Amino acid sequence: MTAANFKSGFVTIIGRPNVGKSTLMNRLIGQKIAITSNKPQTTRNRIQTVYTDMDKGQIIFLDTPGIHKAKNKLGEYMVNVAEKTLTEVDVILWLVEPGNFIGAGEQHIVEQLKKVHTPVILVINKVDTVEHDKVFEYIDTYRKIYDFAEIIPTSALRGQNVEDVIDSIFKYLPYGPQYYDEDTITDQPERAICAEIIREKALHALNEEVPHGIAVAIDQMKERKDGGIVDIDATIVCERDSHKGIIIGKQGAMLKKIGTNARYEMERLLDEKVNLKLWVKVKKDWRDSDFLIKNFGYREDE
Repeated sequence: MTAANFKSGFVTIIGRPNVGKSTLMNRLIGQKIAITSNKPQTTRNRIQTVYTDMDKGQIIFLDTPGIHKAKNKLGEYMVNVAEKTLTEVDVILWLVEPGNFIGAGEQHIVEQLKKVHTPVILVINKVDTVEHDKVFEYIDTYRKIYDFAEIIPTSALRGQNVEDVIDSIFKYLPYGPQYYDEDTITDQPERAICAEIIREKALHALNEEVPHGIAVAIDQMKERKDGGIVDIDATIVCERDSHKGIIIGKQGAMLKKIGTNARYEMERLLDEKVNLKLWVKVKKDWRDSDFLIKNFGYREDE
């Protein structure tokens, strides 16, 4: 394929928390990069992943935190990252759940979209959960509130119509260079992905209250000299002493469960054995501390 026909550009995936943004991105890329859970605020940083088709071009996806009303400094940071991205990309993918009701969260996103001139593809996700005939109604509801470039019903979980999303994106991308080699699927360093895997497993295992208030720091990640095993030490940081007890669990059972589940996935990611040690520390109200937010890798300038 000649460079003149190669399309490349940046696409952001936006939507309210919990509409399936990370599930869609993992499905589009064909590999798990972004963590998923049914709890809001799962994605905190802008994760960059790369889809390359040597016949068509290259799409660089930015999976942003959900756009929502911020309650603390971490929340403000997350919303700033998401809203700033809208002006920096070539195509916006807006993910919504199927329905006729357009709530305050969606209205807020429409207001943000009206400020930019970027083509917006609306993806109505989770259509496998509703009656087929209803989908046309939902498309009509959304068509009235904004002039979308395209509207595509999908199920990210089932992989339904995901190819259509890729084809539509390529329609609106400019011709441009190949930014990454064709084997690259993410710009996230392995340390960052490992920290996120631990956080995901904690989100899955813990109850409602604790997860928002946790961060994970990788203290060290070293391959043994004789190879084949990576030693990883990590700390789960929470906001309260009572949370620490919940995360550790009775006789350490909860921490062990989180560690076992995380290790299994890290071994798949790194393709070698992992010896994982986990600690739990309390840092009160870290989500309102600029220093600690930066310390855990949430940086505005990235």
